[in-house]
Amino acid sequence: MIRLRRVLSLFAVVATCTLAVVNATAQEGPLVSDPPKGITAEEIIQRFATKEKEFKEARDQYTYREDIHVMTLDGSTITGEYKEVFDVLFDDQGHRIENVVFAPQSSLEQGGLSLDEGDVQDFRHRLPFVLTSDEIPEYNILYVGQQQEDELHCYVFDIAPKQFEGKKRYFQGRIWVDDHDFQIVKTYGKAVPEERKKGKTEHLYPKFTTWRQQIDGKYWFPTYTRADDTLHFQLNDIHIREIVKYEDYKRFGSSVKILYNGQEVQKANPQDQKTPDQKASPDQQKPNATPNPQTPQ
Repeated sequence: MIRLRRVLSLFAVVATCTLAVVNATAQEGPLVSDPPKGITAEEIIQRFATKEKEFKEARDQYTYREDIHVMTLDGSTITGEYKEVFDVLFDDQGHRIENVVFAPQSSLEQGGLSLDEGDVQDFRHRLPFVLTSDEIPEYNILYVGQQQEDELHCYVFDIAPKQFEGKKRYFQGRIWVDDHDFQIVKTYGKAVPEERKKGKTEHLYPKFTTWRQQIDGKYWFPTYTRADDTLHFQLNDIHIREIVKYEDYKRFGSSVKILYNGQEVQKANPQDQKTPDQKASPDQQKPNATPNPQTPQ
């Protein structure tokens, strides 16, 4: 048996972490439980965690647009909606800011649901999940096998938080790590913890899948998230669908240098940037080696 990072209990990890993986890709191969060759699972964890830290620091130097659409449904009928579009930018002092460009009045309460602070945090941080070397000690990590995602060959891991501290939110689920770049290219799971105390307001969150694409030939940034789940509240069940798009990544033109494997990442050529009208749909814009999510209906 492959020796992984010490965990409290291997069986506890399996029980709390393993989730049914969504069948959301058109060319997803079978999960094979073979151990990795020429590298240990622990070494894979260390390598992708290091790359994730580089990725997180790099993404903090990019501007982009985030488009959020949340729906409650009764069958195929939309009973409530929440929409928000904002640009992540930098002010003239180089501080990161959000500029809301579209935010109509929410009608989710008509569908029996309202967003809480946990949802707001999830849109910003949990859906585009990052697992850096700084966060690794907070999680139990279990190697489960290898799987093909379109043209990518991936190592697959199940992860779960070791414990909950204060009001901090965590991710629990499954990640796919590209065996070439050793970066996370896909995540499936949910934000935790949830709150199910009888007689009190319940806080439940849907399972989601996030796909990444390679930006500027270096980093795998999140580009598309989809959730389609039923939340089982004490009084009723609510069918919820979430679609989040992360678009138009552009490196911020500051004096800050972004390093990748010890070398500075060069800025993208503005002539290579597409306008919003030229952008393809999620299933058309993937590069040659990117998991391919089905376009939602």
